[in-house]
Amino acid sequence: MLNRPFPRLATATGFSRRQALKSTGAGLGLVALAGMLGHAGRRASAGPAPGVGPPAAGPLVPKPAHFVAKAKRVIFLFMEGAMSLVDTFDYKPRLQADDGKSGPGGGKLTASKFSFSRHGLTGTWVSELYPNLARQVDKLCFLRGLHTDTPAHPQAVIQLHTGAALASLTRPSMGSWLLYGLGSENQELPGYISINPSPNFGGAVNYGSAFLPAHFQGTRINDSGYVPNLKTQTVQTLQRRQLDLIQSMNRDMASAPGAPDELDGVIESYELAFRMQGAVPELLDISKEPQAVLDAYGVKPGSEGSFARQCLMARRLSEAGVRYVEICQSGWDHHTNLHQGLIQNSARTDQSTAALLSDLEQCGLLDETLVVFGSEFGRQPTAQGDDGREHNITGYGMWLAGAGVRPGFSHGATDEYGQRAVEGRMHMTDLHATLLALMGLDNEALTYRYAGRDFRLTDVAGSVVPEILA
Repeated sequence: MLNRPFPRLATATGFSRRQALKSTGAGLGLVALAGMLGHAGRRASAGPAPGVGPPAAGPLVPKPAHFVAKAKRVIFLFMEGAMSLVDTFDYKPRLQADDGKSGPGGGKLTASKFSFSRHGLTGTWVSELYPNLARQVDKLCFLRGLHTDTPAHPQAVIQLHTGAALASLTRPSMGSWLLYGLGSENQELPGYISINPSPNFGGAVNYGSAFLPAHFQGTRINDSGYVPNLKTQTVQTLQRRQLDLIQSMNRDMASAPGAPDELDGVIESYELAFRMQGAVPELLDISKEPQAVLDAYGVKPGSEGSFARQCLMARRLSEAGVRYVEICQSGWDHHTNLHQGLIQNSARTDQSTAALLSDLEQCGLLDETLVVFGSEFGRQPTAQGDDGREHNITGYGMWLAGAGVRPGFSHGATDEYGQRAVEGRMHMTDLHATLLALMGLDNEALTYRYAGRDFRLTDVAGSVVPEILA
């Protein structure tokens, strides 16, 4: 805190500081501000690595990549809770044949109750749960040999998003690293948006910027596209005058000795919020989309908060230049009610995910947008109780589609029961390194100095997997 108080100001605007704060607070809100000041003083020794930090022109302007990028932006479809791959995208004939027998390491093998069939020119096996995605299978690049470190949801979800599961220091999310390294394509919008983020398993940590400057954190949008605390004021000239007054006080405070570093993020958040007022409401209003597009995604009247609406919003946000968009579909933690749960969740995600791929392709965006679909880990081929499967961190899969990845391709494999990765093994750090590479960033060069050392998304590990690159 500063030792001197702010004076009671009255300016040509006719507003005191108290009035300006009250009025502008109601008009703009604090977009991307929540939690910033709670970290005051943490970054006293922080600073950008040489040659990587924000340019003088502004922290979010586009920056050159380390090398030619294959993708310009990412849409991450996060299936929170760990979907079962042996029931959806990883067909195991031996598991079907050995139903009821003892599995490797114990436990009763449990065959999938869903039928699988081959699809596309690649003849890829997909279960009946995903008929629409099955027709898109030649666009998909499957990663079938993933493994991670912890079977606990909170730590695994945080590791998927930030690269660190059990670190005593919270790390920046992958979207924040991308904004830090590349900047934003649209200065009127956040470069990183999280739609319907779950409050579970890490909550805001999963889209936070941690020790990176606060303007690189994600902006949360709720189920129906509402941006918390963003309100429009009809007289924008008056609002601009109010904001200028507050920003002058913010900059005065930021220049004083001992001021918290987070004030830079506060200043940027106010300016971004002001710019967003004109762009965001129309962008998130999907009602003007052609009925054929709404039908393709499965958007129905009164479906606020549905995965279908969010997929369509993700396409619109990506088209407008948002660098990183994440959608969270929860409910995949099937320790019980496995089969009905799979039917329900696949029905919520199949049509809209397939429509997103088709829509991106028709809009000419799929060649520059990377779509990622997956969970924090997988589920076991053995039974848990009467109708469930336990967590599996030793072998599971995801799929990618779009910019820079080989379509109709599978990398790696699990064993004959789907329990352990045996070919093309990829740790979570390898996945992160590869995703950064697709965006033109070298995971070893994308660093930020904090607390006396250089941090990176992949920490001291992570290798790019060239086999999946187109």
